[in-house]
Amino acid sequence: MAYDEQLADRVRAALRGRAGITERRMMGGLAFLCHGRMCGGVLGCDLVVRVGRDEMEAVLRRRHVRPMDFTGRPLAGFAYVASEGVRRTSSLQAWLDRGLTVAAAAAARPRRKRTRR
Repeated sequence: MAYDEQLADRVRAALRGRAGITERRMMGGLAFLCHGRMCGGVLGCDLVVRVGRDEMEAVLRRRHVRPMDFTGRPLAGFAYVASEGVRRTSSLQAWLDRGLTVAAAAAARPRRKRTRR
Protein backbone atom coordinates (compact mmCIF):
# COMPACT_ATOMS: atom_id res chain seq x y z
CA MET A 1 0.00 0.00 0.00
CA ALA A 2 1.37 3.39 -0.93
CA TYR A 3 1.34 6.30 1.47
CA ASP A 4 0.41 9.96 1.05
CA GLU A 5 3.70 11.75 0.31
CA GLN A 6 2.24 15.17 1.16
CA LEU A 7 1.15 13.98 4.60
CA ALA A 8 4.55 12.33 5.10
CA ASP A 9 6.24 15.66 4.26
CA ARG A 10 4.00 17.45 6.75
CA VAL A 11 4.89 14.92 9.45
CA ARG A 12 8.60 15.29 8.65
CA ALA A 13 8.30 19.08 8.93
CA ALA A 14 6.44 18.81 12.24
CA LEU A 15 9.07 16.44 13.69
CA ARG A 16 12.11 18.27 12.27
CA GLY A 17 14.64 19.17 14.94
CA ARG A 18 13.33 16.68 17.50
CA ALA A 19 16.00 14.45 19.03
CA GLY A 20 15.90 10.72 18.43
CA ILE A 21 13.47 10.76 15.48
CA THR A 22 14.03 8.32 12.64
CA GLU A 23 11.82 7.09 9.85
CA ARG A 24 11.47 3.66 8.34
CA ARG A 25 9.35 2.04 5.66
CA MET A 26 7.07 -0.33 7.46
CA MET A 27 3.81 -2.19 6.79
CA GLY A 28 3.52 -0.71 3.30
CA GLY A 29 3.69 2.80 4.71
CA LEU A 30 6.10 5.02 6.55
CA ALA A 31 6.76 4.82 10.29
CA PHE A 32 8.30 7.53 12.46
CA LEU A 33 10.18 6.34 15.51
CA CYS A 34 11.23 8.15 18.67
CA HIS A 35 14.32 6.51 20.19
CA GLY A 36 13.46 3.31 18.35
CA ARG A 37 9.77 3.19 19.35
CA MET A 38 7.04 3.95 16.84
CA CYS A 39 5.27 7.23 17.60
CA GLY A 40 3.37 7.64 14.36
CA GLY A 41 3.35 7.10 10.66
CA VAL A 42 1.51 7.39 7.39
CA LEU A 43 -0.40 4.52 5.85
CA GLY A 44 -2.44 5.29 2.77
CA CYS A 45 -3.86 8.76 3.38
CA ASP A 46 -4.20 8.23 7.15
CA LEU A 47 -1.98 9.30 9.98
CA VAL A 48 -1.06 6.42 12.30
CA VAL A 49 -0.56 7.56 15.86
CA ARG A 50 0.54 5.78 18.99
CA VAL A 51 -1.94 6.65 21.72
CA GLY A 52 -1.32 4.12 24.44
CA ARG A 53 -3.61 1.35 25.53
CA ASP A 54 -5.08 3.25 28.47
CA GLU A 55 -6.18 6.18 26.28
CA MET A 56 -7.55 4.10 23.43
CA GLU A 57 -11.22 4.20 24.43
CA ALA A 58 -11.28 7.99 24.81
CA VAL A 59 -9.34 8.56 21.59
CA LEU A 60 -11.72 6.39 19.57
CA ARG A 61 -14.63 8.64 20.55
CA ARG A 62 -13.03 11.53 18.64
CA ARG A 63 -14.05 12.42 15.11
CA HIS A 64 -12.04 10.97 12.22
CA VAL A 65 -10.37 8.34 14.45
CA ARG A 66 -10.64 4.57 14.19
CA PRO A 67 -8.64 1.63 15.51
CA MET A 68 -5.54 0.65 13.60
CA ASP A 69 -6.61 -2.66 12.13
CA PHE A 70 -3.91 -3.27 9.59
CA THR A 71 -4.28 -7.04 9.74
CA GLY A 72 -8.03 -7.11 10.37
CA ARG A 73 -7.42 -7.24 14.10
CA PRO A 74 -7.04 -3.94 16.01
CA LEU A 75 -3.54 -3.13 17.19
CA ALA A 76 -3.73 -2.06 20.85
CA GLY A 77 -2.48 1.44 21.50
CA PHE A 78 -2.48 2.63 17.88
CA ALA A 79 -5.13 4.50 15.90
CA TYR A 80 -5.71 5.83 12.41
CA VAL A 81 -6.61 9.48 12.05
CA ALA A 82 -8.26 10.25 8.70
CA SER A 83 -6.92 13.12 6.62
CA GLU A 84 -9.88 15.30 7.72
CA GLY A 85 -8.63 15.00 11.31
CA VAL A 86 -5.17 16.39 10.51
CA ARG A 87 -6.06 19.01 7.95
CA ARG A 88 -4.85 21.84 10.21
CA THR A 89 -1.19 21.96 11.18
CA SER A 90 -2.16 22.40 14.83
CA SER A 91 -4.24 19.20 14.73
CA LEU A 92 -1.41 17.25 13.13
CA GLN A 93 1.02 18.59 15.73
CA ALA A 94 -1.30 17.67 18.61
CA TRP A 95 -1.59 14.07 17.38
CA LEU A 96 2.16 13.81 16.85
CA ASP A 97 2.86 15.25 20.31
CA ARG A 98 0.59 12.57 21.79
CA GLY A 99 2.48 9.87 19.88
CA LEU A 100 5.85 11.26 20.93
CA THR A 101 4.84 11.29 24.59
CA VAL A 102 3.68 7.67 24.52
CA ALA A 103 6.71 6.50 22.52
CA ALA A 104 9.15 8.32 24.82
CA ALA A 105 7.53 6.66 27.85
CA ALA A 106 7.81 3.27 26.13
CA ALA A 107 11.46 3.93 25.28
CA ALA A 108 12.20 4.67 28.93
CA ARG A 109 10.92 1.23 29.99
CA PRO A 110 13.05 -1.85 29.42
CA ARG A 111 11.93 -3.99 26.50
CA ARG A 112 10.00 -7.10 27.37
CA LYS A 113 11.43 -10.35 26.18
CA ARG A 114 9.04 -11.98 23.71
CA THR A 115 8.23 -15.61 24.19
CA ARG A 116 7.42 -17.87 21.29
CA ARG A 117 4.12 -19.67 21.40
